[in-house]
Amino acid sequence: MAYKVLGQLAAAATTEEALYAVPASSSTVVSSIVIANRGATAATYRLAVKPTAATTLATNHYLAYDVSIAANDSVALTLGITLAATNAIRTYASNTNLTFTAFGSES
Repeated sequence: MAYKVLGQLAAAATTEEALYAVPASSSTVVSSIVIANRGATAATYRLAVKPTAATTLATNHYLAYDVSIAANDSVALTLGITLAATNAIRTYASNTNLTFTAFGSES
């Protein structure tokens, strides 16, 4: 298994967005996600895993919810989670200064 960048996203403000979706007939191990705040003010983020069968996010899908990240700072989350085909990592940011990057391997 080769590790790689699974997805990168410069967030839109107050919008739920897809960071990464597992390809059909695959599975993925997400090793880490880095969230960087490129702005001069603090921001908050949300991170969720949406199962294939879910049409919308539910409260039980969130890994992090309205977590604060300081200005000009970054957070590295070491996860090691396994996702099935078509599962998706969804993000949300309080402003446009956050960047999300997911690392892992697909098989």
